[in-house]
Amino acid sequence: MQTKRWIKRVRSLVGAVVLLPVLSMFAFAVELPEQALSHANPRVKEVMDIQEAETPELMAMPDVLGTAVGQDDNGELTILVYINLEGKRPGESARNIPRSLRGQPTTVELTEPFRALVKPAPSIKVSHTAKQTPPIQLGTSGGWGYDLANGYCCGGTLGSLIEKDGQPYILSNYHVFEADIVAGGNNKIATTGDPIIQPGLIDVGCIAPSAQQVATLDKSSSLPGSNVDASIAAVTSGMVRTDGAILEIGTIAADTVTAYLKQPVKKSGRTTGLTRSTVSGLNATITVAYDDECAGAQVFTKTFTGQIMINNRASKFLKGGDSGSLMVEDVTTNPRAVGLLFAGSSSLAVANPIDDVLGFLDATMVGN
Repeated sequence: MQTKRWIKRVRSLVGAVVLLPVLSMFAFAVELPEQALSHANPRVKEVMDIQEAETPELMAMPDVLGTAVGQDDNGELTILVYINLEGKRPGESARNIPRSLRGQPTTVELTEPFRALVKPAPSIKVSHTAKQTPPIQLGTSGGWGYDLANGYCCGGTLGSLIEKDGQPYILSNYHVFEADIVAGGNNKIATTGDPIIQPGLIDVGCIAPSAQQVATLDKSSSLPGSNVDASIAAVTSGMVRTDGAILEIGTIAADTVTAYLKQPVKKSGRTTGLTRSTVSGLNATITVAYDDECAGAQVFTKTFTGQIMINNRASKFLKGGDSGSLMVEDVTTNPRAVGLLFAGSSSLAVANPIDDVLGFLDATMVGN
């Protein structure tokens, strides 16, 4: 979820709108809790096989936004079907979903489309939008230094520190660092070597010199071709803590962990700061639409598979501007990374599995 701000043409910036793209493995051996309902659980795998086989037909139905594997109110495995509650007949669409598929129960969840969120966030105790004294911590406001077009400026979250080819990089989302692909409203296209700043333009009145350059873009072009929304920037010497500390989380582990149902997780992001939730769905198939620049035209729609769904009731876990946040397990010391957050609605958040992200980038986490 990316943040956008409107610029008043006469005198100064006067307002903000927080927007989300319209439903916009370098693996380590780790030990999961006994009987964890993860991808490795044989029963979960059985349900995923059914879900994957049935998803194309389900996604072709009106108002279906996606599917996942989750648990019902009794804790039993179920195929979750996400229905657009803003559809013309959401109730009828929900009734058209079979109660079971190949003998596996289904559960319908009504939700808004995974798209823009327009209510500004409340203030938080630890500022994730303030300009920090270098070397900075991550989980903070940041973004592409030229992310201003069409009367808006945009920004997201500098998520975490990773290592690639022996060098440190900041990890965030494609749509935070490099989604500008047309020379339109700002006559610029995101290019390797461009400045990545902290805070993002949204938090310095859309005036780039008021921010500080902390890295340079290393354009990876994860979208539309890959199954992750990820981008990286090479750290400018002395500008980012070498231990990869994240605001209100601290240092993290160097290894990662696989998501499992009801897994407690947390994240540190630009808008909502430190928040906690639980994993509600695995192996999700979700459709996301992307713009060609800040406040630009929609240019392509991407269907992601194998995604992690997280409870986001009343947008308490994730809001616009939190895109790029690293989701980690909810433990006190050196938590392991679980996923890279990139989209959501007011009831659900979506994350790329972190091992998929690291595999695409051929990188590792920086941590203890």
